[in-house]
Amino acid sequence: MTRTVNLTVHVKPGSRKGPLVSGGEPGREPGREPGREPGREPGDDAPHAPTDAALTVFLQQRAVEGAANDALVKLLAKHFGVSKSAVTIVRGHASRIKHVRIEHDS
Repeated sequence: MTRTVNLTVHVKPGSRKGPLVSGGEPGREPGREPGREPGREPGDDAPHAPTDAALTVFLQQRAVEGAANDALVKLLAKHFGVSKSAVTIVRGHASRIKHVRIEHDS
């Protein structure tokens, strides 16, 4: 049985800390105030897509010609113990905030 995990990943390319995966608060995008959507006032009932987890990843590679994306896929595959083909960047190829899908056998 294949299990899918969706992650919101905040990538920091060109970091001297990297490569490093740091955990975040589940269901919250890094850098976003809890309960607040961009352009919405606190208390508004704004629907949003749930995420399974949020991570911050520090990479040494710069965001040039896809080097940071390739390094992200390789690092997440190693971190979660899956093959690189099981890690897919779903959205945010040119952004620091990416939505990643990881498929693995349970």
